[in-house]
Amino acid sequence: MRGGPPGRGRAAVLIGCLVALLGLLGLLGACGPAGASGSAGGGPVHLDDVGGATGVRGVRLDPPVRLPGVALTDTAGRPWTLPAAADGRLTLLFFGYSSCPDVCPTTVADLAAAVGLLTPAQRARVRVVVATTDPARDTGPVLRHWLDQFDRSFVGLTGPATAVTRLADTAGVTFSTPTPGANGTIMVPHGSQVTAIGPDGVARVGYLAGTAVADYAHDIPLLLAGES
Repeated sequence: MRGGPPGRGRAAVLIGCLVALLGLLGLLGACGPAGASGSAGGGPVHLDDVGGATGVRGVRLDPPVRLPGVALTDTAGRPWTLPAAADGRLTLLFFGYSSCPDVCPTTVADLAAAVGLLTPAQRARVRVVVATTDPARDTGPVLRHWLDQFDRSFVGLTGPATAVTRLADTAGVTFSTPTPGANGTIMVPHGSQVTAIGPDGVARVGYLAGTAVADYAHDIPLLLAGES
């Protein structure tokens, strides 16, 4: 029986394939949290699934970031400055635009669902803020109408592109100049992370695109307690 019993040969091949697959999964697990968005990688990013990660499930910002007092305008036309206007609350800051076809509505919907899982006392200490990356088209009424589809308490901010860019740069979020798409829509490529700004005005944790609702809901009480 040259080559050994058929069953043994097949088993060796299967074991070899399994070892290779486990090695590939280990590599992906090690690279995932430091890389791009969870949705691009095929699913939500769970940092506590990676060996050694504890506490919050978001990405720790190292070093922490204190956002500058950039003056913008809310959807009612009132001046609004981060982080001063947060009134000592936990602020979840996202940059996006109302005509975004994919990641923006998904992320804002996930934040709304996560906030809905909080207790009333916790909810009163959390503010979700969306700053538009398309201020030329996202006027106050346009942005307000869009946000109201998710949660009427969400704060929408607009203002000069230079001011929005300055705030986004400090938060580590980049976005490009709006350009017409092939079908006539306006496309604004932009970073899709959510930045958690603590009641003290310092951002210590961020969340990649595709973060699960349960992960936001898990972290918010910890962030309110200063455990980040």
